[in-house]
Amino acid sequence: MEIADYIVADDRRLVELSLAGDEFAFEYLFDRYRDAIRRLFVQRLGGAVTDADDLLQETFIKVFINLYRYSADYTFGQWVYTIARNTFIDFMRRRQEELPIDERFSSPVSPAPTPEESVINQQRRAQIESHLDRLAPRYRQLIILRFFEEYSYEEIAEKLAMPLGTVKTQIHRAREQMCKLIIRGDEDQTISLQPPKNKDQN
Repeated sequence: MEIADYIVADDRRLVELSLAGDEFAFEYLFDRYRDAIRRLFVQRLGGAVTDADDLLQETFIKVFINLYRYSADYTFGQWVYTIARNTFIDFMRRRQEELPIDERFSSPVSPAPTPEESVINQQRRAQIESHLDRLAPRYRQLIILRFFEEYSYEEIAEKLAMPLGTVKTQIHRAREQMCKLIIRGDEDQTISLQPPKNKDQN
């Protein structure tokens, strides 16, 4: 596809392309909501830019991993903001154990996939596994525990018998590496969640 085709494509079309393995489509898709999500995080965190950027990366990975669960019954924006809000609440819960339980925000449940969707999901899993295989073993383990098995930082620290601070630092690095692979699949490229470049220039 030409750059103009990505720009004018609606969200559902970009989702279809992303699920088929088009990483440029995913980058353009997430970029439509990136700035608004980041501003929301910065506002909620009282201007803590570093934490906001960390949460943006975490949201980015969660959206990528769970894209096959997206249901067209909801707008893509609603679905992304649901994940962003869940990510923020999880972050605040780690800071404040007394965060009210009724502030949890459940993601819309997608209907059972059609046979065609199941094939796409298998292709998606293969793509994700390819990214995971390119991570260092310790980073791959952390990504799986944090994003696939949904362990808390404390649970990961206990499971791996590591100091909590070390777990947080290594998950931060693992998250950066995963974002880099998602964006371009190039482990040597600088990590960025900025607007995508013209792919003809890469």
